[in-house]
Amino acid sequence: MNESKWLNQREHQAWRTFITASTLLNRVLDQQLRTDAGLSHVQYGILTRLADIPDGSMRMLALAEALGLTKSGLTYQIVQLEKEGLVSRRASSTDDRGVIATITPLGMEVMGRAAPGHVRLVRQLVIDALTPQQLEVLGEIFAEVQCRIVERET
Repeated sequence: MNESKWLNQREHQAWRTFITASTLLNRVLDQQLRTDAGLSHVQYGILTRLADIPDGSMRMLALAEALGLTKSGLTYQIVQLEKEGLVSRRASSTDDRGVIATITPLGMEVMGRAAPGHVRLVRQLVIDALTPQQLEVLGEIFAEVQCRIVERET
């Protein structure tokens, strides 16, 4: 039988602090995006990912993987964005089962409204709160966490 190795006091405190801070950060960022652009944090992430691609298009399976979303979770969000005219979908010309999501001109316009406040808030709450060294360590920490999650899922 595999016994759990319980967290010691220091580990437990660090974990609780992380959970609380990440929950609060996501809530505040979500509120800002809803106020400025009527988007959820997840929807903003989708639009950002699409906007960063030269033609604004990405296969939905690759988009789900890049964002860490389930296929059904991404489909739900894409349908909502499509209803608002921010994203369009089309069948892939190279794969019968593939679907391509594309950010629309209106989606780019909404991103332009949402991005300044979002970046300002991220900078205020995270980037400017850390020294350059802390920021580098934070990046390394979450790269390692991400790798472990990906390894676990494969």
